[in-house]
Amino acid sequence: MTFARAFALALLAFATLAFVWLVTPFSGAILWAVIAAVLFEPLNAHLLRTMPRRRNLAALVTLLAIIALVVVPAVVLGGALLGEAKALYARTQSGDVDFDRLFAGLQRELPAWARDWLGDVGLSDMEGLRAKLSQGLATGFQAVAARVLSVGQGTLGFFLDWGVMLYLTFFLLRDGRQIAGRIERALPIEGPQRAILVAKFLAVIRATIKGSLIVAVLQGATGSLTFWILGIPGALFWGVAMGVFSLFPAIGTGLIWVPISLYLFATGAVWQATLLFACGFFIISSVDNVVRPILVGHDARMPDYIVLLATLGGFELMGFNGFVAGPIIAALFLAAWEAFSLPSAGAERPKR
Repeated sequence: MTFARAFALALLAFATLAFVWLVTPFSGAILWAVIAAVLFEPLNAHLLRTMPRRRNLAALVTLLAIIALVVVPAVVLGGALLGEAKALYARTQSGDVDFDRLFAGLQRELPAWARDWLGDVGLSDMEGLRAKLSQGLATGFQAVAARVLSVGQGTLGFFLDWGVMLYLTFFLLRDGRQIAGRIERALPIEGPQRAILVAKFLAVIRATIKGSLIVAVLQGATGSLTFWILGIPGALFWGVAMGVFSLFPAIGTGLIWVPISLYLFATGAVWQATLLFACGFFIISSVDNVVRPILVGHDARMPDYIVLLATLGGFELMGFNGFVAGPIIAALFLAAWEAFSLPSAGAERPKR
């Protein structure tokens, strides 16, 4: 490699890393702009077929659809959620939600065989266990509620992120195909492998993100409606929580409705606890098994264990944005291995 070639590559690497560092404060806005552009690209393509020489107008109409279908409902939901979070946080602070009373009630309701089993596994000291668990639950819930309440303190940054996201979405809708083409041509990979990599990556991304978001909305709405019918306070808050946790395969919404069912049972609301448990097990949890295969299919669906690990890892590293960034990285991982596991010579170019 000549000195000029090495210098050019070093300059390219430095400029790329510097630019990534520069836009890091808006990484979340950029991520969601890309996701919005990918998910609504079919609508934009349909508009372009009806007005082939009006790219700006097609992108603008698609952006207005995104605002009407996503942004406005999200803002309204966020305001209502903030109000419920304040109310729940006030109840925990005032002692209205008493975790000590919860575990005391559970202890009284335990049958003899359950107490004997706890003794066999070394958990016979129920008082100590109750104190530790109640303290941990109270601390955890208060931390979550305080985190939700802190959103209101960053109003300027919140609207700035939304503005950047919508601005980028417009240009990605208008020029996305050209940008994607340039990136594809710049990849130092042989033609057939490059085609397989890009096609598989886009297919998995569209299927995974679309399936995950729609399932999250459906499970959250079903859970919130169930809580409202049973008269459980904070129905909207718990519904949104179930929608978020539904992004974790296997465990998902059970992290919400199982503990609340136990709480209702321990506080004497036996029929509400029974109905909530039955609805959670047979209805809320079944939405994922019924809807996701229809939306995603089997060819583009990532294995559940990879989705779980990627989502947990993304959340740990990147917070809320990791719920989506994790599966995207996993999709790139799977697409890369599929592309490079095939022979480069004579490979058939897949249809997009």
